[in-house]
Amino acid sequence: MLIFSKAKLVLFSVPKTGTTAIETALAPHAAIALLDPPELKHAPVYRYNRFLRPMVEKFIGDEVETLAVIREPVNWLGSWYRYRQRPFLSGRPVSTEGLSFDQFVEAYLAETRPAYANVGAQSKFVEPRPNGTAITRFFKYEELQDCVAYLEERLELAISLPQVNVSPKQDLELSPALEARLRTACAADFHLWNSIPS
Repeated sequence: MLIFSKAKLVLFSVPKTGTTAIETALAPHAAIALLDPPELKHAPVYRYNRFLRPMVEKFIGDEVETLAVIREPVNWLGSWYRYRQRPFLSGRPVSTEGLSFDQFVEAYLAETRPAYANVGAQSKFVEPRPNGTAITRFFKYEELQDCVAYLEERLELAISLPQVNVSPKQDLELSPALEARLRTACAADFHLWNSIPS
C-alpha cells in the first residue's frame, strides 16, 4: 500500500494484480510506503478502514481517493496457482507442486480450503465498509497501462514498471464444468471485474 499525501491518493495492493511492480516504481515518491509485512502491504479495505483511515483523514484530509487494480478472476487464481508452483515452496502446505489447475480450483471451491488454495477473494479485499470507506477508482490488471497513465498524470511523474514477482508460465485452461461452478460460486468477483470500464 502506498499513500501519497500531496496527491491525496491511497494505492491498495490487491495480491497478484501487478501492484508490486507499481509499488517498486512509486515507493520513493510516496509519503508512506507499507511494503512489509504482507498484512500491511496487502491491507484490505476493512483493515485500512480500522487502522489507517483515521490517520490518513487526520493528517491528509477526508477527500482522499482510493485506487485498486482487479484481475480477471480465472487469471487471478491462475497467478496464485503458478506462484505457488515455485521451487522454494516445494514441500510446504502452500505449494501447488504436482497439482493441475483444475485440482487447485476444486480446492479453492471446497468448503474448507487447504492452505495452498486459501487465497481469499478480490471482492472481499475491496468490500466497502458500513461507514462508507470504499475504493473510489478501479483499474483492470489486463489494462494496467491505463492505471499507469492515470498515476503519471495524478502524481506528475513518469513511471517505468520493472518486471518483479513474475510467476512461471503454466497451462491455465479449466474444464468447462469447473469454470461454470467457479463463475457461480465467485459471482461477486466476476461482477466486480466486469463492472470496471475499459
